[in-house]
Amino acid sequence: MKSLFLGQLMLAAVVVLASSAATAEKLEYKQCVAIALAQNPELSISRAQIEQAEAAVRQAQGNKMPRVNLSLTATRSNDALNAFGMKLGQRNATFGDFGAGEFVPGPGVLAIAPHDLNHPDAVNNFNTRIELLVPVYNGGMVQSYVDTAKAYVRAAQSGDEVARQQLAKHVLMAYQGVHTARAYIKLAAEARVAAEEYVRISDKLHKQGMAVKSDVLSAKVNLEDVKVKGVEAKNAEAAALNQLALLMGKSLDEPLDVGAPVTPEMLAGSPADLRAQALNEHAGLRALRNQVEGAGAQVSAARAGKKPQFNVMLRQDWNDENLGLDASSYTVAGVLSWSAFDGGINNANIDRAAAQRAELVAKLRQAEEGIGYQVTDARRKALEAEEKIVAREAGVEQALEAQRLVKKRYENSMATLIELLGAQAQLDKANADLVSARYELAVNRAELKRSVGVLTADSL
Repeated sequence: MKSLFLGQLMLAAVVVLASSAATAEKLEYKQCVAIALAQNPELSISRAQIEQAEAAVRQAQGNKMPRVNLSLTATRSNDALNAFGMKLGQRNATFGDFGAGEFVPGPGVLAIAPHDLNHPDAVNNFNTRIELLVPVYNGGMVQSYVDTAKAYVRAAQSGDEVARQQLAKHVLMAYQGVHTARAYIKLAAEARVAAEEYVRISDKLHKQGMAVKSDVLSAKVNLEDVKVKGVEAKNAEAAALNQLALLMGKSLDEPLDVGAPVTPEMLAGSPADLRAQALNEHAGLRALRNQVEGAGAQVSAARAGKKPQFNVMLRQDWNDENLGLDASSYTVAGVLSWSAFDGGINNANIDRAAAQRAELVAKLRQAEEGIGYQVTDARRKALEAEEKIVAREAGVEQALEAQRLVKKRYENSMATLIELLGAQAQLDKANADLVSARYELAVNRAELKRSVGVLTADSL
């Protein structure tokens, strides 16, 4: 009865585990990258920066277009000048407004102060206006602003590409991190089987009087240590899945699983060829070059401040005591302005813009050298990882044979438990080193492609 109950309990546990695994969404690497590119907050920031730069282009281009202003102004005033001016604007001024009724010919007529002119009644005026401002020539300043904004758009787009490649690498690290952790879990399970076998063998030998009690205790301590490593490996798997979920913008509570492991292909080419390719294709360098171009346009904009500017203004007015379109009038004006002396402000603006451009040029040169080093270093590490795998595979074979021989000797009382545990530890380390080397190979190859500027989910 008891065995039947245990069997039912185990069957229920299997069903629960199977159902939970079925609900976990299994995603291949390319799917993970696609979701991350669509939902990762960092990419949202990058897209917002592109939209800001594009809006700046539209804003700068708008300065080339004529500007139309509409206004309606209601005024009531008994100020002498304003009241008389509003009457003139309404075409309603009369001789009486000049105080003609108070005019008396005589010697002192010029000293008379007309009351109606100096103390008018309050006047109402509604001014309706349409004004057209047309920029004709501004020394190339507006075009320089447009060129600057366009350069920053290209820089933002290149920066977005840098973020995309960086995200693809981080997704790869988390994705492969899951597989690496699962490999460690498998190794821990195998090590646990071996540790349990050592406990059984040492206990058997102790009962036969061929081993001491301390051997049994040491074997049990080793078993507990192996159990801890299994827990650590499972925690590493959970952490890698959580990191992958965060990169994809998913909830940590949402079940997630990964598909087949991926290993990028080695990027062909000599170090010199790869450095040259990086100088041409690395999006980060393109972003800096566009920033340098934009800074050059800023210098041109500053220089335009020393040139003359010419603008045209066309205006149509209507003035009325009430809201209406009576007393029509128009004004046409052309304004030519040229700053003859500004205390050195324009020259200072030019010098500042030129210095900012020089700073960006220096940063670009520094970045080019840094990218060249990154490419060389990443290629060296990728080749090193390949050699590590060959060495680790040979080491696993040798450690496995050594462990087998020591185990036989211990079973025949020709070796100590310390020697057996040492051989097993060496085998566990060799297996772990091989797993680590495979992870390093995938990451270093991906880093090489990212350094050159060609890393995408489709180019692995």
